[in-house]
Amino acid sequence: MSARFKHFTQYLTVFFKGMAMGAADIVPGVSGGTIAFISGIYDRLISAIAACTPDKLLWLARGRFRETWAAIDGGFLITLLAGVVTSIASLARLITYLLEAHPERLWAFFFGLIVVSVLLIGRQIERWNLWSIVAALAGAGFAYVITVAVPLQLPFTPLAIFLGASIAICAMILPGVSGSFILLLLGLYANVLAAVRSFDISVIALFVAGCVAGLLSFSRLLKWLLGHARNITLAFLTGLLVGSLNKVWPWKQTLSWRENSAGEMVPLVQANVGPTQFELLTGQASHWPSALALMLLGVVLVMFLEWWGRRP
Repeated sequence: MSARFKHFTQYLTVFFKGMAMGAADIVPGVSGGTIAFISGIYDRLISAIAACTPDKLLWLARGRFRETWAAIDGGFLITLLAGVVTSIASLARLITYLLEAHPERLWAFFFGLIVVSVLLIGRQIERWNLWSIVAALAGAGFAYVITVAVPLQLPFTPLAIFLGASIAICAMILPGVSGSFILLLLGLYANVLAAVRSFDISVIALFVAGCVAGLLSFSRLLKWLLGHARNITLAFLTGLLVGSLNKVWPWKQTLSWRENSAGEMVPLVQANVGPTQFELLTGQASHWPSALALMLLGVVLVMFLEWWGRRP
């Protein structure tokens, strides 16, 4: 295998991992950060983002293009971002359709994905002690509170879009906390997804600007934590995954409804139920055999991604 071909396959792999991250980020309750972690690119991603500091603009102004590109791991970042954008642009309609037409099956797939991710990330913790246990419990509690929080309905203004994006992008790079779900809690999810589907450039540009601001501020903190308190940080991230399982459980009973900005009635408060109880309460099929199969598929897929991420 020539060096050029090997280089190409490495970047193609990064592109596909970016697509997997983008697909996960579309679904409220699933984090692209989870995909980054289990596919072995999480530390590299955080380091590359954290390297995008204001002084790099001075480097560019002085013509230090090659040095800047190497410092921020530009090839990796651009390739990964291309995969994320390609996935969101091409799969937004499909994911929306699946959420509406086959919600139990889709949620079952992501439930299996997150369950096995808990095991894979948790086993990277080299030493469990009181502090790591407390961190794991804190992460689980934080994620659970987010999943049961009552959604707001912020006005779809430029300021709300920018601030919502800066908060959501921080969640997107945390395993177990969904950036899409943060947007849902803020009441911005439907409008942002509609803007992506219709290629509303003004909204997309403002959203991207918010994402950049959030990433540059949060990634440096996360890099420091991973470098100086890795075990405690990993324990907290593992807890986030455990707490997020409440959101992605496939079968739910809707306890109350709300009217969204489009005038549609959508669930406000939901409770998790078993497949049999779901059928009794809703009169709908639970599709549990196919849901279980997809849950197992999620487990297998994560194990494959983890193996793929460990390849040299």
